[in-house]
Amino acid sequence: MITTMFARTIHRRFSFHHSSISLSNSLRGNNSHSPTNLLPREMSMETERIVDRLKSSGLLQTKGLIGGKWTDAYDGKTIEVNNPASGDVIASVACMGERETKDAISSAYDAFSHWSKLTANDRSSRLRNWYNLLLQHKEELGQLITLEQGKPLKEAIGEVGYGASFIEFFAEEAKRIYGDIIPSTLSDRRLFVLKQPVGVVAAITPWNFPLAMIARKVGPALACGCTVVIKPSELTPLTALAAAELALQSGIPPGVLNVVMGDAIKIGTALTESPQVRKITFTGSTAVGKKLMAGAADTVKKVSLELGGNAPCIVFDDADLEVAIKGSLATKFRNSGQTCVCANRILVQEGIYEKFTKAFSDAVQNLKVGNGLSEGVSQGPLINEAAVKKVESFVEDAVSKGAKLLLGGKRHSLGMSFYEPTVIGDVKNEMLIAQQEVFGPVAPVLRFKTEEEAIQIANDTNAGLAAYIFTNSIKRSWRVSEALEYGIVGVNEGLVSTEVAPFGGFKQSGLGREGSKYGMDDYLEIKYICMGNMG
Repeated sequence: MITTMFARTIHRRFSFHHSSISLSNSLRGNNSHSPTNLLPREMSMETERIVDRLKSSGLLQTKGLIGGKWTDAYDGKTIEVNNPASGDVIASVACMGERETKDAISSAYDAFSHWSKLTANDRSSRLRNWYNLLLQHKEELGQLITLEQGKPLKEAIGEVGYGASFIEFFAEEAKRIYGDIIPSTLSDRRLFVLKQPVGVVAAITPWNFPLAMIARKVGPALACGCTVVIKPSELTPLTALAAAELALQSGIPPGVLNVVMGDAIKIGTALTESPQVRKITFTGSTAVGKKLMAGAADTVKKVSLELGGNAPCIVFDDADLEVAIKGSLATKFRNSGQTCVCANRILVQEGIYEKFTKAFSDAVQNLKVGNGLSEGVSQGPLINEAAVKKVESFVEDAVSKGAKLLLGGKRHSLGMSFYEPTVIGDVKNEMLIAQQEVFGPVAPVLRFKTEEEAIQIANDTNAGLAAYIFTNSIKRSWRVSEALEYGIVGVNEGLVSTEVAPFGGFKQSGLGREGSKYGMDDYLEIKYICMGNMG
């Protein structure tokens, strides 16, 4: 059975991965699922105008999708979806549970026999239609992401393009699922290897990238011939529902893609216990990933997990300072620090430590904080009050142990769940902020002497998702890249995610890879056929 820990965290992004803070049920919510600092109130005029436009476009859906039909929760319960920047209640969506999830699974199971038998070219064409519709509606989808998640509009629209790129890529890969003919040891035998879709897939996705994480999972699943039940975060379900509406418009048949949201325990239990679900793909915390692995064991499901990170960003003495600052800024403060591949620790060699921290702090000070719908904003709010409290506790722990606040370090004057862009110097590796994901706009800077010391500090963690190096030495870039125990390494580059490369981690950062040709593997079964003499 899935435990209370699963209930508290399954609907959050890699949120609060290893946090020692006691989080209240505010993250899970009561019947309304409202964050504690966002009291329900009437929409502002600006929000109301956008919501009206989204409604008129048909993209603001509030019901779950089961078997191609928009469906209310069977008991009529709803969840309020809030704008973290303003507290506006954007919409109330269906709060579903076990019965709705079982019906969604049955729908996906029934649709599998038809969808999996379509030609690869047919599936590819429908995915391509979906990709085109996502791009046609990128402005509206971007607005929706900003409303429910908080990231700046430009960044949100960028997420739409990024997410759509996975649909396009896997539309193409659908036609490249090749098998093999193996030379037989006997003259009257023929040996064939086929790759076939695994079956019904449960995709559990986070709040920090409410479109991209769905596309990165659903794209390869549908391309392989699988059908899907999506469980989006209760904090950001509207983007998932809008994407599903466009999938229907693209010609993806009823039942192939289903969406349920609501009671995390009941939905999660139904997904893990169902023998009809043959694979679970999850992006979220390491703690919840372990629970899902355990829950999937009884039915021996395939599991792919993209879990917590603790990314080091290593800046060597020989680095181009301008490139290093630009790259560190991008990887640390994108989405207000709420990404799994954010630089969680910035390691700077002692020869340029003072120069780097001064220039980096100056650059951070220029970041404009505000409502993501406002012009020029580069940092929005954190997702909710609990996220702010977690950041505060990490900063307090570091300062109490001798770290120095170089910039920021407190809640922003805008109130709500805004937090100042923060830089902390003289951080030690044993501090909480270096050991666990802060998941906020705080950059801890650590000092190191040698290359060997930097590698040792970087690898001193159970996580192993992404790492970054800034150096002008080609030899060093190869040495350090190969020594780092991480699935992704950026060299003189802070933005490493792309649909054409494998995304995933080492150690407790997960299993499997998403994106690229390797992202197809976890949605396929290998079948070997030995054909004897027919006479």
